[in-house]
Amino acid sequence: MDDYQLNVTKVLENASKVYGKKEVVSRRVSDGSIFRYTYKDAWERVQRAANFLVDELGVKPGDRVGVIGWNTHRFFELYYAVPGVGAVVHEINLRLSPDDLTYIINHAGDRVLFLDDGLVRLLVESVKDKLKTVEKFVVMSDSKEVDTSLKPAYSYEALMDSAKPSYKFPVIDERSGAAMCYTTGTTGKPKGVVYSHRALMLHSIVAGLPSTINVSEKDAMLVLVPMFHVNAWGMPYGAPAVGAKLIFPAQFYAPDMILELVEKERATIAASVPTIWIMVVDYLKKTGKKVDLTGLKIVFGGSEPPLALMKTLAEMGATVQHAWGMTETTPLGTANIIKSYLEETLSEEEKWQLMTKQGLVAPMLEVKIVDETGKELPWDGKTPGELLIRGPWIAKSYYNDERSKDALLDGWFRTGDIATIDPEGYVKLVDRAKDLIKSGGEWISSVDLENAIMAHPGVKEATVIAVKHPKWQERPLAVVVPRDEYKGKLTKEEIIEFIRPKFAKWWLPDDVVFVNEIPKTSVGKFDKKLLREKYKDYKLPTAE
Repeated sequence: MDDYQLNVTKVLENASKVYGKKEVVSRRVSDGSIFRYTYKDAWERVQRAANFLVDELGVKPGDRVGVIGWNTHRFFELYYAVPGVGAVVHEINLRLSPDDLTYIINHAGDRVLFLDDGLVRLLVESVKDKLKTVEKFVVMSDSKEVDTSLKPAYSYEALMDSAKPSYKFPVIDERSGAAMCYTTGTTGKPKGVVYSHRALMLHSIVAGLPSTINVSEKDAMLVLVPMFHVNAWGMPYGAPAVGAKLIFPAQFYAPDMILELVEKERATIAASVPTIWIMVVDYLKKTGKKVDLTGLKIVFGGSEPPLALMKTLAEMGATVQHAWGMTETTPLGTANIIKSYLEETLSEEEKWQLMTKQGLVAPMLEVKIVDETGKELPWDGKTPGELLIRGPWIAKSYYNDERSKDALLDGWFRTGDIATIDPEGYVKLVDRAKDLIKSGGEWISSVDLENAIMAHPGVKEATVIAVKHPKWQERPLAVVVPRDEYKGKLTKEEIIEFIRPKFAKWWLPDDVVFVNEIPKTSVGKFDKKLLREKYKDYKLPTAE
């Protein structure tokens, strides 16, 4: 019994047999039209892909195979085919700068690079002369011809057509690498994280449990998380594990196209960063369109969803859930469910406040909070400390990176998040350690201020950063994007008065600047690093 190896290919192989008629739906990169096939069809194509990886492209166990593309059925196939032959699928963030893109491909040592046709191909062509390890390129499109300056280049579909339809997958050590991603590099160069077969399999099982995301054969999962971002939060493994339908949007993230997939494909679960749904809500308000989201569960991660956004989506019929994780946690670390006895005893507003927390640690994982000396802190819901986590799918190191030495504390992964844990076990992130504002020796949470500001009906987006102050060391500066109908009307005073009842006076921002757009990172989070650089010399009115 102990000898059975957890290999990711077993997930899709089983789905092809037990749930062979269930659909995988994908928009086409070329025009957004719909492609659909079944898990049975997908399994045959994965076997074909395994054959051409080995026979035509010369991929060997341990090789890194890069994939740079949008969320499509072809990327899904490579999630299984590449690790199935013993190689590691490197999911590449196509929104990185050309320098960072070049860095991670070279650092990973990708021998073969798969890429979508179109803009992605042009991006790769622009850096091709800097790629030191890539020996072959495969262009993914409906065409069996390739038109590119990349050499040697192959057509994905031509390779698929000529490959044998069956492949005997080897038994692979479950602790071997199956996939890898890089962090988004908000502090220094991106860091590589390798996920083992074992980690991915255990993660996909636990992520579907009722105490976490609760996924079953009846579900249809809309994969809005980019497939280059922590394995699309594990959905391409978790859905076929239980026979749920998969829906891939390619690059078409316009609100109307997301809502079209929700309606026509009857999506029941959609996981993404909050900014996606901020755009959807803004679109609905601008157009006056009405939607019924009954039956859809929206799982938020990446950053804390504003309470106002969660309530708005709930009013449209959606169920909302908050979860937390990182590239280094594969990613599920916590998920928020309200315990049955709390459902019975808490008021509606108390339930909403509870739902803003990151939630309960996932089964098989452990968390704790510590002070700056490493001393463990109490679970009292008040005392903040750095959140540490450990478990079978938590990273132990970074790939070929000296920063690994700072990643662990006595075997626990250091998240860099400041959190509290209440007596019921609910984790609440106060802030990223680097985003906390230290004013006169006291800490201010930028996250709490942001959520309060975004509850204002005239605010589309808001973020808060620290700005230098001659007396208090740092003070909060709010950066706000007004809704269109409030542009030129919304004032600093109105924002401050709106949030005043919720905070001590010294927490209130010293100033508010209004902008047309807040810069985002490559995974849709507010880019505070860029904002801190932009406003590093900003003179606050209180600094006179």
